[in-house]
Amino acid sequence: MQNTRITESPSLYRHIEQMSTEDIVQHINEEDHKVAPAVKAALPAITALINAAAPLLAAGGRVFYLGAGTSGRLGVLDASECPPTYGVDAGIINGLMAGGDAALRFGIEDAEDSYETGWQDLQANNVHPGDFVIGIAASGTTPYVVGALRECRKHNIATGCIVCNPGAPVAAEADYPIEVITGPEFITGSTRMKSGTAQKMVLNMISTALMIRLGRVSDNRMVYMQITNQKLTDRGTRMLMEAAGISDYEKARALLQLHGSVQEALNNL
Repeated sequence: MQNTRITESPSLYRHIEQMSTEDIVQHINEEDHKVAPAVKAALPAITALINAAAPLLAAGGRVFYLGAGTSGRLGVLDASECPPTYGVDAGIINGLMAGGDAALRFGIEDAEDSYETGWQDLQANNVHPGDFVIGIAASGTTPYVVGALRECRKHNIATGCIVCNPGAPVAAEADYPIEVITGPEFITGSTRMKSGTAQKMVLNMISTALMIRLGRVSDNRMVYMQITNQKLTDRGTRMLMEAAGISDYEKARALLQLHGSVQEALNNL
């Protein structure tokens, strides 16, 4: 399978350093407008991945995001937001990245060059056939991700991926590949821009849909969100008042704090 690295293609813009600030931000915005249609074109593949992963989660399995650089950071970000938003255990959606936690803040670019360490990181988390592994790599060539997905296939672990080049090696190793072709970046090869935006959008879809399928959303509300600050306490209190027909704010607030989430409070009325 040929890998066409569109993400490395020359920018459509020349002599960017000579542009006015107004022109720079206008052209970046013009490029950003290309992202949503590219994601839309990938919706069937995104749907297929979610439908494959959801039964595994419902049966007690886990999702692992695996990436390097911007892609890895986006996976860690999405995973870290699931517990406070949906009240799930931290181990349900996991983000792993080349170079470990230190790479979240500092560029450890050569950490992605090993075909072995991605699988080693998964093994350290006791990955098994009941789990689902999603490789994230804008280029679609990252050895850290390619090697991990290849080993997952050998061990009967279902996999997906999010890449931004067609015919990429990462996609060839994935059972449920998602290709979001966003085109050349405004700064040539700077995949933290359109590619990163596309990956963030797809990750939002995957985790949100999985949490909905797990019953962590009622109507359009985050009824299992963690009540960890004043803003969320107020939001949860008002949600509970509306859902249960409680007119007394302080009563609803006390019930929410007693049971820890809107849904648990509703379950115990």
